Amino acid sequence: MSLEQRLTEKVIAAVAANHGVTLDNVELQPTRKEFTGDITVVVFPMLRLVKGNPVAIGEGIGRYLVEHCEEVSDFNVIKGFLNLVVSDAYYLSFFEGIRKARDYGLEKAGSKGAVMVEYSSPNTNKPLHLGHIRNNLLGYSVAEILKAAGHKVYKTQIINDRGIHICKSMLAWQKFGKGETPESTGVKGDKLVGNYYVAFDKAYKEEVRQLEASGMDAKEAEREAPMLKEAQDLLRRWEAGDPEVVSLWETMNGWVYEGFEQTYREMGVDFDTLYYESDTYLLGKDVVAEGLEKGVFFRKDDGSVWIDLTGDGLDEKIVLRADGTAVYMTQDIGTAIQRVKDYPDIEGMVYTVGNEQDYHFKVLFLILKKLGYTWAERLFHLSYGMVDLPSGKMKSREGTVVDADDLMQEMAATAEGISGELGKLEGFGESEKQRLYHQIGMGALKYFILRVDPRKRMLFDPEESVDFQGNTGPFIQYTYARIQSILRKAGFDDDRPATGLILETLHDKEKQLLKDLEQFPAVVRQAAEQYSPALVANYTYDLVKDFNSFYQQVTILGEENPDHRTFRVQLARKVGEVARTGCALLGIETPERM
Repeated sequence: MSLEQRLTEKVIAAVAANHGVTLDNVELQPTRKEFTGDITVVVFPMLRLVKGNPVAIGEGIGRYLVEHCEEVSDFNVIKGFLNLVVSDAYYLSFFEGIRKARDYGLEKAGSKGAVMVEYSSPNTNKPLHLGHIRNNLLGYSVAEILKAAGHKVYKTQIINDRGIHICKSMLAWQKFGKGETPESTGVKGDKLVGNYYVAFDKAYKEEVRQLEASGMDAKEAEREAPMLKEAQDLLRRWEAGDPEVVSLWETMNGWVYEGFEQTYREMGVDFDTLYYESDTYLLGKDVVAEGLEKGVFFRKDDGSVWIDLTGDGLDEKIVLRADGTAVYMTQDIGTAIQRVKDYPDIEGMVYTVGNEQDYHFKVLFLILKKLGYTWAERLFHLSYGMVDLPSGKMKSREGTVVDADDLMQEMAATAEGISGELGKLEGFGESEKQRLYHQIGMGALKYFILRVDPRKRMLFDPEESVDFQGNTGPFIQYTYARIQSILRKAGFDDDRPATGLILETLHDKEKQLLKDLEQFPAVVRQAAEQYSPALVANYTYDLVKDFNSFYQQVTILGEENPDHRTFRVQLARKVGEVARTGCALLGIETPERM
């Protein structure tokens, strides 16, 4: 039973004993820092059942708790707020219970249902960019948090490897490429293909300009430009299985996959299974036929198939064109059903996709529910806002996208520059320095992005993110390294039971760290329930910030009382372990020394 559960139980007993009524719930909150106490009972909500002065009611509950609840050692009442002082004995007992726990805060693996988390899902006509970074970091972290909360997790992506976009890159390579390859140019495969996507757009715009100059209407010129018509012809030939086109498509996509894999390794994300749009784009048509029979869908006079969602506050949505071809919604319906067939233990799915697709996923989930799939109740769109840089908005067709690889290299370079200025790496070998620059740079990038609520649009500032003193990843990493340094210097056995140590009283800073540690399991559970890495990120920052305050105000290795010195080393060790776990859930590495 947690402390909150225990206090709730005792407060209900106190009100029953003092006033003869039974509360259905109790509102607890952390005591504000300007008041004495650890947990506050809010008395005001009780007044609908308990008549009287809130201060007197609070004092009566406080006296009852001191007498009947061993966890409470003292109390005070400020207006309608009962501030409870939790006993040092309780916190020491709690600490002894978690001191040696290897997986503190984590649920037993596989103790909850399986969830599939989709993220990344790139197009194969260009490299990954800054938007993909936020997508990948969010999806990967949510998957790790769900695992920590006990779920079996399948990480997946659907690779958008077909369509007019890749045909544009293919056509430009045929026209301008002169047979060059990633090997012959030394250019990463996804970047090489992306260059040809930009080359197509430049050539296409020039053709449109010339057609307009000859007197053609702008819209017609865009439709009639030879480059676009040739790309459309490539797509038709691919769909017809033309061996030459399919061979080029496989070759250029292969270049892209190799490039993506390098980026994913550098980013520190992975996948358990992959889906390809070239395999899934025809899925869902059979489901539409079944839905027509059930009356879920209806056919219009032109032969197209729709669903009417106006009664649900949405609109009519097409699921099959008049010529019988599928739309993206049809494909997504079929892919979701196929995933459950492939992994029958899946109880839910998380789609990590930008907020411009909010409406699409509302419709998708609603259609799957209307089709009768019970698992559709447990689908979640992890919607996130755009990431901006000080340099402005990105445009992939114009080649102004912030490339993911370039940004990650910039982060490592920024970490190197700041580390050099601070003189923190004396005695490190060159290879050790380079690895550390990467760890610091990626820690800065991941923390800066993940600390923000996913739904918010954000501005990413590389310089600000690598500040060793701010609310940043490097600050957390540096504090973890500081703890490891303390442990290396301790040089004595710290394995004695905390409850057997003779401590006069706990220092306020020690008690704060114990309160922080106690909250960790609840933070992991809440982050999993809300699909929010920001909760873990901000908890981890608060934990190490409180440790730094403890470190500055309390002597650790220089403490003369051997019992207190032992306890403080034990406490530092546990804070380090929990900080490392919190970072791991965010995909952040924690260097042993910095």
